[in-house]
Amino acid sequence: MKIKENVLISTLTTMRLGGPARYVIEVESPEEVPAAYDFARDHHLPTFILGGGANTIGHDEGFDGVIIINRMLGIRQAPLSTIIEVMGGEIWDDVVQYTTDRNLTGIEALSKIPGLASAAPVQNIGAYGQEVADALTEIYTYDTKTTSFYTLSRSDLQFSYRKSILNTTEKNRYFVISITLALKQGQMSRPFYNSIERYIEANSLTDFSPQGIREIVSTIRANKLPDPKDKASSGSFFKNIYLNETEAASAEAKGYPVHHGKDGHKINSGWLIEQAGLAGQLLHGMRVSSAAALVLINESATSYDDLAKARDEIRNTVHAKFGYWLEQEPVEIINIHKESSITSPGV
Repeated sequence: MKIKENVLISTLTTMRLGGPARYVIEVESPEEVPAAYDFARDHHLPTFILGGGANTIGHDEGFDGVIIINRMLGIRQAPLSTIIEVMGGEIWDDVVQYTTDRNLTGIEALSKIPGLASAAPVQNIGAYGQEVADALTEIYTYDTKTTSFYTLSRSDLQFSYRKSILNTTEKNRYFVISITLALKQGQMSRPFYNSIERYIEANSLTDFSPQGIREIVSTIRANKLPDPKDKASSGSFFKNIYLNETEAASAEAKGYPVHHGKDGHKINSGWLIEQAGLAGQLLHGMRVSSAAALVLINESATSYDDLAKARDEIRNTVHAKFGYWLEQEPVEIINIHKESSITSPGV
């Protein structure tokens, strides 16, 4: 277990904002997880679980608590099995690469999503027609309430769009140690997600193997989404707008593009931002991406206040034009009273 003091949150998150965290603990084995929480409890400090920092925003005042980072590595797969157990500290895209190299289908469309494997079930990551909920069977956790190790099944997690109990009703409770995925030999069935189909048609492609889809998705994402290693960004900053049947019919009657999928009816938030005339705009040091308008790039913002002003200006503009309130996707590291504790998983 590695303990560091006064670490700038801006160095731990891809938006590159945030003051010092009082302590940062890196855990490298399941046995170190209870010890990390004991440390926080002994010092009367709150905790925050941080993954790769790609879906997390820091505040200027920092965090007067303990940030715990999962560094546990390993992927286990029995011979001839399509079930894999992944330790939470593995980089998610490395996990996808591992599966596609073995011709396993189930998460290939989730290629190039930044973050750690432990964060994948927290917000039920999804892209291009797949969600981690489609493949995940269970997770192995440390239960901070009972101070014991516990396995949660897929049904226990109550997955929905970008949600699970881990970031809603039980977000203060479980530290994800490992995840188990049940995959299949073969490939995805057509029709694929619209943007994949368009790319296939434009390039006359015929390879729909897991590796083939991974290459397509990787190219699409590279053309639309900035690499956080090169440009400070949290990826998709706003969630898509989900509608009920009546709302969807009303939106279509107004000419809005509504996508009807297995998870419901939605309007792409990037489309709303584009139509509001904000794509490419520089707002308080934050650039609204011209390639994918739901992405904010930190070009010159130096404070959380800069980010908040840009976010609020975008939300207000979209609401004034369309009547929808955009919801922020990244979680925030926020100071709370020292006598309480928070465990808020970030990607």
